[in-house]
Amino acid sequence: MKLYPLFMRIGIDARFFGPIGKGLGRYTQKLVENLEIIDHRNQYFIFLTRENFDAYRPRSKNFRKILADYQWYTFAEQLKFPKLLKKYRLDLVHFPHFNVPLLYRGAFVVTIHDLILMHFPTIKASALNPVFYWIKFLAYRIVISSAAKRAKKIIAVSCFTKKDILKKFPVDSKKIAITYEAPAEINYLSSQKEKNGGKILSKYDIIKPYLLYVGNAYPHKNLETLIFSFSEARKKYPDLRLVLVGKEDYFYRQLKKFAVQNSVAGVVFAGFVPDEDLGVVYRNALVYVFPSLYEGFGLPPLEAMACETPVLSSNHPCLKEILEEAAFYADAEKKDVFARGILAIIENYDLRAELKRRGCEQIKKYSWQRMARETLEIYNSGQIKTFQKISLKKSR
Repeated sequence: MKLYPLFMRIGIDARFFGPIGKGLGRYTQKLVENLEIIDHRNQYFIFLTRENFDAYRPRSKNFRKILADYQWYTFAEQLKFPKLLKKYRLDLVHFPHFNVPLLYRGAFVVTIHDLILMHFPTIKASALNPVFYWIKFLAYRIVISSAAKRAKKIIAVSCFTKKDILKKFPVDSKKIAITYEAPAEINYLSSQKEKNGGKILSKYDIIKPYLLYVGNAYPHKNLETLIFSFSEARKKYPDLRLVLVGKEDYFYRQLKKFAVQNSVAGVVFAGFVPDEDLGVVYRNALVYVFPSLYEGFGLPPLEAMACETPVLSSNHPCLKEILEEAAFYADAEKKDVFARGILAIIENYDLRAELKRRGCEQIKKYSWQRMARETLEIYNSGQIKTFQKISLKKSR
């Protein structure tokens, strides 16, 4: 008779937890929060940095937070973190990112969100010195290859990402499970927020009508082409603006210079916008534009749909998988084609209304609690389960 443990000791590397980890931080946060709701059997050890330690407050007695103040992609992560994990006698560790310490020898699952660096290994994708960049890129290849090989299970966030992993690494397809992400709950706006929508837009120097993009400005996001496409559309609609929401960094500063050098007017760099204001910014946009050349999932377009904003997306396979018939697609590698996509939505009221309707239906397919439930099933799968001493004692 096969014996199963009464519970497992599960560690979650939550050093990306919360806003500091951007999209990855949201994934980690939602995973932990929803596991607290659905799993009261397994024991969880949540590893956090000093920066986000206070941001997480366990709400269930089987969840405990541990300080693991090791920065990502450092020697401390590689050398000291494995020792800390070993200290807690964990049956399983979930790494929500590929940066699994090479020296860690315990059982683990890893979430691989995308393989962007393998598709865009260019100096332009980094603010680093070229020599340091290529060293970093080589380390990335080694770490992610090792993680894929050693993991008990790999979690991919889309079918596209699963196929991409299988193309790049010699792993069995049965080893990869798919758990979809979900949009943030920014669509639930209070009537007060709606009433003060004008003030919120003014705070970020946003004037209607405007196109909206939310996210980082990494090269694969293709924002230079977006600026050119917007410039083409603006020839016909001179009052139109393009609002870019994202924390200012090296890439956004470069993009600002690009807009100035090419004399493109009407581009608004709104900077970081917190979730409590972001819903208003989404909801008042004429069109949400997403010209990305590569995605592992693509949360911002779903967030726009949750706020009843029509979406124009690139025709990247992953985005077509996630957004399905709820978005309007255009080739984002051709600025004139993407510009025609912008105009097609602006000039067609019925199309905008239909995209809003489809978007509201599309977001119902995604749920953070479902993601957590499917992840828990992976933890509990026969491939991963290990015997606890307490289980063996109870079975005698």
